[in-house]
Amino acid sequence: MQYRALKTRMVRGVRNKYMDGVLGIHHMTAISGPAQENLDFYAGILGLRLVKLTVNFDDPSAYHLYYGDGAGNPGTILTFFPYPNGHQGRSGSGQVSVTRLSVPPGSLGYWLDRLTQFEIDFDHPQTKNGRESLSFRAPDGLELELVVNPNYDIRAYWDQSPVPKNVAISGMDSIQIIERTLEPTKEILEDILGFQLVGQHEDIYRFEVNGGGCGKTIEVVIDPTGPSGRQGPGGVHHIAFRTEDENSQQDRRIQVLERGLRVSAVMDRDYFKSIYFREPGGVLFEIATDPPGFTVDETPETIGTSLRLPKQYEPMRTQIEHALPPLIMPSHRK
Repeated sequence: MQYRALKTRMVRGVRNKYMDGVLGIHHMTAISGPAQENLDFYAGILGLRLVKLTVNFDDPSAYHLYYGDGAGNPGTILTFFPYPNGHQGRSGSGQVSVTRLSVPPGSLGYWLDRLTQFEIDFDHPQTKNGRESLSFRAPDGLELELVVNPNYDIRAYWDQSPVPKNVAISGMDSIQIIERTLEPTKEILEDILGFQLVGQHEDIYRFEVNGGGCGKTIEVVIDPTGPSGRQGPGGVHHIAFRTEDENSQQDRRIQVLERGLRVSAVMDRDYFKSIYFREPGGVLFEIATDPPGFTVDETPETIGTSLRLPKQYEPMRTQIEHALPPLIMPSHRK
């Protein structure tokens, strides 16, 4: 697959403060199967670091698990709400279809062997847009893809990872979403988030922001007649985009409101501030600040090693800990 390059343009011919847009992708959040299965897969098989062990802000009976590189840098973060008893999620219109992860040249052979060893379902490697890739599925069915990045650079390797540094996942490469029509979503990506349309292949449109590259690309697949996406284990809940501070976030919020879309108030998620809105095609978008980060309540050496609770739930710690299923780090399992 090869994209047809497109000339970029200035939105309405004028550059304004909103054109600076977001910095890239901050994180992706999905609904998963059992928490231990999720931990075994992402920390054990994929070798990501558990950078925050906490609970769902809206439901303290469920974990919220964050994985990333060794420092928990924005753009490397995958987060999950384990709800194993829900109806199976389904990729479709108004939802993320594929989350792509960046790996170095020459690493796909290692990953083929590793996925085979752990009996993970995968497809034959392909070449897309001049880059090798390997599609596979998490145990709960979430669609993932390893993409070889010629400019691979891992900002912070986790030295306790079971995956060697020379083949390790560095973070998110890109995210693909499915829509019934292009223009309404395209306007949000360009006018509010600052993305530019840079290529097209058949019904797939490639958008980049902040110079493009790893963690700065969204693909939009147009499928007018396909099924709608469905939330549930193996399905993505939302995409979060990075912004450098609350002022930039507020600029984006004003623009969303001016479009007549509903947007949440600013929400304090302890490790970043967030706003949420659904773009016209139905995908839930979050805009999250980079600061304060995951070391606000733990040291860089200890992130992800103990249960952290939002302040409002701290008085309920004993009950919450008793209700949550115990977790064992993969390196400590027999």
